[in-house]
Amino acid sequence: MLELRQVTKRYRGIPAVEDVSFCLEAGVVLGYLGPNGAGKSTTVKMITGMVEPTHGTISFRGQSIYEDLPAYRARLGYVPEEAQVYTHLSGLEYLQLAGRLRAMPEEAIERKARALLELFGLKAAVEAPISDYSKGMKQRVLLSAALLHDPELIIFDEPLSGLDAVTARLFKDLLVVLRREGKAVLYISHVLEVVEQVCDRVIILAAGKVVADASPGELTRMTSQPTLERVFAQMVQQRDTAGVAEDLVSVMRGALV
Repeated sequence: MLELRQVTKRYRGIPAVEDVSFCLEAGVVLGYLGPNGAGKSTTVKMITGMVEPTHGTISFRGQSIYEDLPAYRARLGYVPEEAQVYTHLSGLEYLQLAGRLRAMPEEAIERKARALLELFGLKAAVEAPISDYSKGMKQRVLLSAALLHDPELIIFDEPLSGLDAVTARLFKDLLVVLRREGKAVLYISHVLEVVEQVCDRVIILAAGKVVADASPGELTRMTSQPTLERVFAQMVQQRDTAGVAEDLVSVMRGALV
């Protein structure tokens, strides 16, 4: 469904993403992981058509996304990392705007928007301005907007940010249903325990390059590590966080490291 071939993005000659290739098929939840600065956000910007790659191709159903970008975006759902919304609008008005931008029929917008907001626990706040919403409530509005038009490809970038435990559980169950419905899901998160639970396949980036691409189970077997978190630390050569924590407390107490 979605295919990246040797995608590279350079800024002033410096690669943010280098030679990234992968396919995301229908009915698959793909985890896309990496430390800060690894190139995840740049990859998402290219997949959503916000920036063009320096080299390489991005195609959806065999066609370059740039051949008809509006049509491609109409089949794409996206929850960004930062909950940037029009705060003067109500949750319902925000979804109405999102639906109209995608040329949905008014009746469908109204019916689906109200139903989604109610299912996400926002029925009492549908008419309230988003400026009155908590971070978690704003995130639920963004999740609703991403599902509103029944997209084929959905990108979730840190979707659990601000969500309470109940809504986080709902989101994990939602991923199961989206997979069953044949949606292609790109899931970006630092919560590796959840990634290990819900993703069929995981790609790990380090310094803009793919260093691993396999199922969570295959990665733990290949590296002889007990968890995906340990695999991640090994792949990105993460420093000894336990030792650094000890040093931080030593500095806090006034001792020299």
